[in-house]
Amino acid sequence: MTESSFSPASSAKPSLRRAVTGPMLFLFILGDVLGAGVYALAGTIAGQVGGAIWVPLLVALFFAMLTAGSYAELVTKYPHAGAASVFAEKAFKSPLVSFLVGFSMLAAAVTSAAGLSLAFTGDYLAAFLKVPPTLAALVFLTVIALLNARGIKESLGANMVMTCIELSGLLLVVVAAVWCFHAGEANLGRAVEFKAGVNPMLAVLGAALLAFYSFVGFETSANLAEEIRGVRTVYPRALFGALITAGVVYMAVGVAASVVLPMDQLMATSAPLLEVVRASGLDIPPQLFAFIALVAVANGALLTMIMASRLAYGMARMGLLPTPLSRVLSKRRTPLFAIIATTGVAMALTLTGTLAALAETVVLLLLFVFLSTNLAVLVLRRDPVDKDHFRVPTWVPVLAIVSCLILLSQQSLDTWLRGGALMLLGVVLYGCNRLATPVAAPS
Repeated sequence: MTESSFSPASSAKPSLRRAVTGPMLFLFILGDVLGAGVYALAGTIAGQVGGAIWVPLLVALFFAMLTAGSYAELVTKYPHAGAASVFAEKAFKSPLVSFLVGFSMLAAAVTSAAGLSLAFTGDYLAAFLKVPPTLAALVFLTVIALLNARGIKESLGANMVMTCIELSGLLLVVVAAVWCFHAGEANLGRAVEFKAGVNPMLAVLGAALLAFYSFVGFETSANLAEEIRGVRTVYPRALFGALITAGVVYMAVGVAASVVLPMDQLMATSAPLLEVVRASGLDIPPQLFAFIALVAVANGALLTMIMASRLAYGMARMGLLPTPLSRVLSKRRTPLFAIIATTGVAMALTLTGTLAALAETVVLLLLFVFLSTNLAVLVLRRDPVDKDHFRVPTWVPVLAIVSCLILLSQQSLDTWLRGGALMLLGVVLYGCNRLATPVAAPS
């Protein structure tokens, strides 16, 4: 590839193509929020709250909608790639704070992609073929990178197909529950039962903190701001519509799981939705659900790596990461160097981390990003812009800050240590980049 194949970020033309429509954005967010975690969610939440699985899911949806309100205001006010780091730079006027916020988001994204690659190469893939997990994870990330580099329209086209498959699997669980109900085998009373010996309010709060992880993913859409057509009107509708849709599906799946399976059976399996379909009486091949789960994992990895590459691109344009990451292919208009860099880091993480450790670190890093974004909304109310944009009531970011602090208080010491190590790495990278940047001579 020659030098002329690339376009600099400073070109007079838009650096990224505005090819993302409202329906594409809606499915992007929905696919990223639904993710692979929901396929193991029901049993985990049931272990804390009992059969009323839908209640903590509703609370978690409320928490997510609060922070989503802050994103909707800031994205429509400042529609630039880079998202959270751009907001932090404008609000706090500190290059270091802006870098650490952006780096937290970037680190969470590549860590999540690494975890998803490990999930892809586990038992679900083994249902179809036996391959070395490490090799399969590296090949998986390579395929994701190639699709990402091909173009945002092509990537989101694949996402639309995968999201429909993923959503159909969850709806199949609901259909299975209805089938079981008509057969007289379902127990509707379990859907309002709480775990014996626990305080319902405390149990719901604890389970909601866990359920919140299932709504993480909506924030990645902010990094597509420069590629969305009519971003100031399209973005809020797609964001809230996708979150509400995911919440309704989650709660329907939660009710379905609790009415079909007794709590002890639901908590005893690592594949609760598969057990729900089996117990319902529907003659569904087990490999069908394995396929749907693989599609869900692949979809989440694709959307996460799209976000990671766009974030690295945006931070490089701001001078927070090396300049080559801000260059794009002139024909495809995709940030190739950023895609290569983020994929390389994700590959390295698959070789050094476990799925559990990677997932815990993702949550901690994203909570700091959310906290920064919610604070930025309040600070930037003093910075009016000349175009109309979405605006939330002041109490929304305030309550969102409170929810982030509650969630942070639930993290373990090991997670804090891992997150701290990653942030220390970020500080080192920031210092190296500053030293490498030449200082302009005085005029």
